Order: sequence, then C-alpha cells, then structure tokens
Amino acid sequence: MALLLNVTVVFAQAEWKRVAVRDGVKVYARTVPDSKVKAMKAECILDAGVDEIIALLLDVNAAERWVCHTKSCKLIRRVSDSELLYHTEVSLPWPLDNRDFVTHLRVVKSENSPIVTIEAPAVPGIMPVREGVVRISTSINRWVLHPLPHARVRVEYTLQVDPGGHIPAHVVNMFAYRAPIETFQNMRKVLAERKRTLAADR
Repeated sequence: MALLLNVTVVFAQAEWKRVAVRDGVKVYARTVPDSKVKAMKAECILDAGVDEIIALLLDVNAAERWVCHTKSCKLIRRVSDSELLYHTEVSLPWPLDNRDFVTHLRVVKSENSPIVTIEAPAVPGIMPVREGVVRISTSINRWVLHPLPHARVRVEYTLQVDPGGHIPAHVVNMFAYRAPIETFQNMRKVLAERKRTLAADR
C-alpha cells in the first residue's frame, strides 16, 4: 500500500513531457527521483465501450496478441470477476535476458463516477524466480477509462517500472516510448475483431 501511495504521489506531482504521437496515441514521459528509468503515460481514444475494454484486460490469454513484447501470459488465480493474479514473460532482444513478473489486477469502480480504474501492480513472492529470466519486482500499471459519447472511451495508461538486472536505462526508455503505441494499435485490432465476432454470432 505504501508503494502504491508513493507512486500515486509521484504521478500527481511530476511534469509530463510529450515524447511521441502516432496513430492517435500520445505518449508522455517524466523523470522519477532516484531512478534512471522514466515514468510513462499514454493516452488514446478507443471505439469500444468500458465493459468491452475491461473484458479484454481481464482476458489473460488474449494479452499475448496485443500487449507489446509479451512472450507469454498465464492466469495464476482468479480471485473474483474483477480481480485476478497472472504471470507474464516479456521478450527482450539479445543479449538481454527476458523479464517476468506477477501482476495483481483489480478493477475499481465508483458509484459516484462513470470513470473506471484498473490497478495492476507487480507483486513479489507468488511464483519462484526462473533461471535465465530476470524477475521484475517493482512495476505499477494503471488504466483509467473515461467513457465518452457514442460508445467510445478515452484511455489513460501509466507505468513506472524497475526492470531489474543489468539493462541500460536508455534501452528501457526507448521501449517505453514505442511499446504503448504498438500496444494500443494491437488493442484496437483485437477489440474490432471481437465486435465483428459478436455481430456475426447474433
């Protein structure tokens, strides 16, 4: 909880600087005290409803299709319809070792607001560390879904991660700029495919 509060405070106080724009996706970065790795934020409008996006985020098996650099994503435990634990391995180019982490994902809704937040921090101690794969122990992911008219949603995604091991900060930051754009592009495709499949089944 203390880690979550600290990251929330840092996100709130920092100045974001736009570093990339492509295909309707805006990517921002900002420095973090005592870290060589920058925090990242991405914003995008998707042609989908809030429930559709939540369903995709909760579909762990689908993550390999749309989350950039994801080698594998496996469900560990489904706590409830809105909370689960899953394991992810991230592919990195040679000679870097792949990274992995366990995520505790929770969908947070408020009775007083249509905005939905999905908290997805990395949590330690759930699975043993594997040889040849570096465990990420500190990673805060947050999706904030802002409903818009005509079944659209403005998505705001923030990430602060310590990749662990020996990896140059400039490599991490480069991936951080590119990954959200590719991820949102893939996300659009998967959401569109699901809509077409649902329409065909009716």
